[in-house]
Amino acid sequence: MVFIDDIFADEVLDSRGNPTVRATVILSDKTEASAIVPSGASTGKKEALELRDKDERYMGKGVLKACENVAKIADVLIGTDPFNQAEIDALIKDLDGTDNYSNLGANAALSVSMAVARASSKSLDIPLYKYLGGSNALTLPTPMFNIINGGSHANNSVDFQEYMIMPLNFDDFENALRACAEIYHNLKNILHTRGHSTSLGDEGGFAPNLKSNEEPIEIIIEAIKKSGYEPGVDITIALDVASSEFYDEKKGYRLAGENRTLSSFELVQYYEKLCSKYPIVSIEDGLSEDDWDGWKILTERLGGKVQLVGDDLFVTNKNILKQGIEQKIANAILIKPNQIGTVSETMQTVRLAQRNNYKCVMSHRSGESEDAFIADFAVALNTGQIKTGAMARGERTAKYNRLLEIERRIIFGEYLGKHLFK
Repeated sequence: MVFIDDIFADEVLDSRGNPTVRATVILSDKTEASAIVPSGASTGKKEALELRDKDERYMGKGVLKACENVAKIADVLIGTDPFNQAEIDALIKDLDGTDNYSNLGANAALSVSMAVARASSKSLDIPLYKYLGGSNALTLPTPMFNIINGGSHANNSVDFQEYMIMPLNFDDFENALRACAEIYHNLKNILHTRGHSTSLGDEGGFAPNLKSNEEPIEIIIEAIKKSGYEPGVDITIALDVASSEFYDEKKGYRLAGENRTLSSFELVQYYEKLCSKYPIVSIEDGLSEDDWDGWKILTERLGGKVQLVGDDLFVTNKNILKQGIEQKIANAILIKPNQIGTVSETMQTVRLAQRNNYKCVMSHRSGESEDAFIADFAVALNTGQIKTGAMARGERTAKYNRLLEIERRIIFGEYLGKHLFK
């Protein structure tokens, strides 16, 4: 019988130059595998705790305490069956003893959870997506490519955090990726020609200073057309507003880039105007995580036309998602494993969403690494969608390149872009 023989962790760097945790699991058959956890910039208040040292090292962002806690997890898991992921994750959860991993840190918990899954798949010589999803892991996710950054992901005048393109009218992931890479390069040329900065934000998108939150959409549509594709047919637009970042409970939504403040209803009206004018198919965090009344208005007015994704709103938490389902809030959920703490808990949230016809979008974080776990995870859970940044920077392309590899492996794989929003 194969068992967990050793677990250890070390402090490594993410794509923003901040420390994060890498856990390594060694099985009794000498299989060894590691996993690196990501870190977010705009984080929901109810996310599982990311444990930081808060001392002089790395400006307080060190993760040596989390690495030490991996040793505590090892004491519990060494000698156990690595192929029972649910049991492994339950043991980690019980050891922590809190709802949000405030003892061990979700970065410690998730690093071990992911590394165990990867080591187990490697031991059995089964691809990770198939190990986690079985023979039903067949759907290649339609990507959301973040090609213009704003908000907390960029030092510019744009309030909305992400402007993304989604390739729908394609038969496979490979050609969808190619088309969007062409658009990305044409966008760079357009920005350069107009004298805008082509420096990159945290997730690989460009971060120009533009005069409004609408102008990025117009420039993206120009790049789509210049690349030979039809906006709204071949390529559509998705937004991550991250509105919690500019929400004040007393004053409303402050759009600093446009020098105006809107109420919840006025912001919903603004979205309605944008959606009637441009081929927008998805809006993420259109209202604050604390503005549930506003979310009801948004869902009532746009939920039948547009995908409304809850990120800060739901934080990959099945209990909060259940409340949203009961109150008919949003119609989709962003899936970030480090918001909840383990592989198994992430899977539980996805299953709940899918049972209630909420779409799922597997997601990276702004602080990423070369670890491509979420690419396999998206296929394993048939989420149908993934967002993992622009087609630049190695921590982003690692996920896209892994999906290309998976597509070539799956004989009966499906790319559902054409049917995603029908």
